Amino acid sequence: MPKNCNQYQSMKGRKVLITGGLGFIGSNLVHRYLGLGAQVTVYDCLDSHAGGRLFNIDSVKDEITLRVNDILNFEKLCEEVRNQELIINCAASTSHAHSMKEPWFDQDVNSKGMINLLEAIRRFNPEARFLHLGTTTQLGPLQYQPADENHPEFPTDIYSANKCVAEKYALIYTKAHQIDATVLRISNVFGPRASIHSPEFTFNNYFIGLALQDKAITVYGDGAQMRNVLFVDDVVNALVLVAQEQKSKGEVLLLAGDQHYSVLEIAQQTVEHIGSGKVSNIPWPEERKKIDVGDAIISNKKINSLIDWTIEDSLESGLIKTKNFYANCRDKYLNL
Repeated sequence: MPKNCNQYQSMKGRKVLITGGLGFIGSNLVHRYLGLGAQVTVYDCLDSHAGGRLFNIDSVKDEITLRVNDILNFEKLCEEVRNQELIINCAASTSHAHSMKEPWFDQDVNSKGMINLLEAIRRFNPEARFLHLGTTTQLGPLQYQPADENHPEFPTDIYSANKCVAEKYALIYTKAHQIDATVLRISNVFGPRASIHSPEFTFNNYFIGLALQDKAITVYGDGAQMRNVLFVDDVVNALVLVAQEQKSKGEVLLLAGDQHYSVLEIAQQTVEHIGSGKVSNIPWPEERKKIDVGDAIISNKKINSLIDWTIEDSLESGLIKTKNFYANCRDKYLNL
C-alpha cells in the first residue's frame, strides 16, 4: 500500500460506483477501492474511444459488480446510482483528435452523459459523494505560469471544451441542488492498464506502447513544449484522499505533479527506462499543430492545501513499474 494509506478512512462494506471503471484511471481505482474493502460497481460501455477493456479487471472480476451499459442510457444509469455512497465519474470519450472529427459523439458522451449522471444523483441519491474527472487541457494555451484554478479556459479542441461544460454542470448542481461534488482537472497520467496501442489516447502512454514494440517514438518539431506527468498510482492516491475530504465540496482542483518535462525528455526517458525503441523528430502535422497548447506548467498548490498528498513516483520509477506491469500482458494491450 502507498505511504498515504494511513490517511485513508475505512471503506469496508461501503458502496462505490465507478463509471468508466474498465478504463485506465477507472480500473486502477477499482483495484484500490477493493483493496480498501469497498463494494465496487463498475459501469462501462466498452466504447473503443474510451479505452476500456475487460482485462483491466480480470483478476478481480469475481469481486466486483459489472454493468455493461452506457451513461447515455438514463434509466439504466439511475438503477446503479441508487444506494451508492461514493460515485466517481471516469466515463468519457477521451481522444482529442477524435473529438475534432466527431464532435456530436463527443458532446453526447462528455456533456449529455454528465447531465444524465448529475440528474440521476439529484433524483435518486442526493446524499452521495461525487467526484468528476476533468483535464488540465481545459485551460488551453496558458496566459500565465504556473496555471492555477483561476486561470481562464480557452480549450483548443472539442473534447477539452466539453470537459469544461461538464465541469460547470457539476458546479451548478452543487450550488443549486446541494450535490456533494468535486471536480479534478488531471494532467498527463501514465502507467499500468492504459491504452498504449493508439495515439488517440494520452501521448505518453502511446510512447510507452511504441517503446515496448521497439518502434520509433515520433516527436513533433523540437518537442520543447513542457508537460506535467503523473504516475497513475499517485493519481489514485489523491482521488481517494479528496473523496474523503469534505472541504473539497464544490471545489475545482488541479491534480498535477511537482515536476514538468519537455515532450522530448518524456520520449527519451521512455526509451531509456522501457529499454527499447528510439526517438525520432518529425515535422508537425497540421491538424495536430492547430490544437497544441504549448507549454503546460500547472500548479498543484490548491490540492496540496486540502489533502496531505505525497507524490511517490518520479517519471523514472513510474516508467520502470509500468515496464514490469506490461512484461507479462503486453499483447492484451497492443493486439486489439
